[in-house]
Amino acid sequence: MDRDEQGDFETRNLASFAARNFLRIEVGAYLVLGLLLGLTALVGVGSAALSLWHTVLNVADPEAIVETVDRLLFVLMIVEILHTVRVSFREGTLVCEPFLVVGLIASIRRMLAITLEASQVNSPSKWADGSQEVFNATMVELGVLGFLILVMVIAIFILRRSHQPGGMK
Repeated sequence: MDRDEQGDFETRNLASFAARNFLRIEVGAYLVLGLLLGLTALVGVGSAALSLWHTVLNVADPEAIVETVDRLLFVLMIVEILHTVRVSFREGTLVCEPFLVVGLIASIRRMLAITLEASQVNSPSKWADGSQEVFNATMVELGVLGFLILVMVIAIFILRRSHQPGGMK
């Protein structure tokens, strides 16, 4: 074997060694991330269940309802992120649709939280001096969130359509 062939052989061996070890590190990181997300989801479900129980006991407290809905949607986001990690691990590449679904859930969660909080301030006795500015900022945020939700739904539709046989042309 001449010197050039020896160098190519060593380079291929080194590249193969690096690829195998980086794959092991990637698999290990996905495993740890998946376990931590799973644990977070279980703790979140327990917290949401406890919050729901307190909400049932204190039916007259609308803030408890807002908190319970927020926690349940947060758990849904964690589960979707866990699904995204699982799909990315299985496919070996990042897949766009699960990230869009997580973003969609997060945007809807925020929109629901804003509207639930705003519904609590419906009597003039609860208004403060800066209420108009808060109202304006809330309306802008709701508009931006509505636009983001529309964009993500369209993106998910296009992605699904492009993966169907005879889909996008």
